Amino acid sequence: MPLYRQSIGRAIWNNRSIKGMIRGWRLYVFILPAFLYFIIFCYGPMYGVQIAFKDFIPAKGIWGSPWVGLKHFSMFFGSHAFDTVIKNTVSISLYTLIAGFPAPVILALMLNEVKGKFFKKLVQNVTYAPHFISMVVMAGMIIMYLSPNGIVNQLFEHAGIAKIPFLEKASYFNDIYVFSGIWQNVGWGSIIYLAALAGIDPQLHEAAIVDGATRMQRIIYINIPSLIPTMVIILILDAGGIMNVGFEKVYLLQNPLNLEASEVISTYVYKVGLLKAQYSFSAAIGLFNTLINLSLMLLVNKISRVVSKTSLW
Repeated sequence: MPLYRQSIGRAIWNNRSIKGMIRGWRLYVFILPAFLYFIIFCYGPMYGVQIAFKDFIPAKGIWGSPWVGLKHFSMFFGSHAFDTVIKNTVSISLYTLIAGFPAPVILALMLNEVKGKFFKKLVQNVTYAPHFISMVVMAGMIIMYLSPNGIVNQLFEHAGIAKIPFLEKASYFNDIYVFSGIWQNVGWGSIIYLAALAGIDPQLHEAAIVDGATRMQRIIYINIPSLIPTMVIILILDAGGIMNVGFEKVYLLQNPLNLEASEVISTYVYKVGLLKAQYSFSAAIGLFNTLINLSLMLLVNKISRVVSKTSLW
């Protein structure tokens, strides 16, 4: 074997990283399926993002379609729907974040203080169960309960209160979407906070009790500070999806009467992209949406790293 090949081989073997990879090859084989999944289904489709900068013609394919630069982005920014969909998307997302983010934290703190195992398990099962309801079934339940002849309006009628057309007024849409989402996901979201509370050193509580701290003081000065790193990580991840309002639920609850408040980016992309076959236009909107989410996540992560010393990286 030539000397230069021996030198290269010796240099590769002496590299600590390479040596570690060779010795731990079983671990790399173990993570290979997950690695391939992300490569094939997450990074592979990025090849098609270029149609946002082209007039995509299916017969010509992605490479054969002509380049148009930022034409579709300009069309979206100048369209009559731009202000509406951005306003609705941001308002629903911020409403969901403000109202929904504290709910699982509060539930976890309350469950952590429950001493009766039977009652605690019962509450956990009741609050976890809605998470497993299909979104189609959930939307059907909401429509059935809040329709003019639904159970809610029937109770109002028996109480002498006028019926309220919940799904026929745009002003009620955000409240319905957000609070039904909290009801569905609060129990599931509390699991991670309960796990964080379970990791608190019991000696901290014992020392606080010896010093005369009340239960509320222990919650404020021990439990909540212990949850802050977890809360920060969840907040960063939520900020990265602030422009992603769930398509299925919005679309199923949407009707011509509440369209003013329910038309968001995801439903607009579906209508112009699939129903009207404007593939390049919808791809441009989706890319714009993704860049906004990425920018927000990077910004919140940086602020968190400076303020609380906790971040994703």
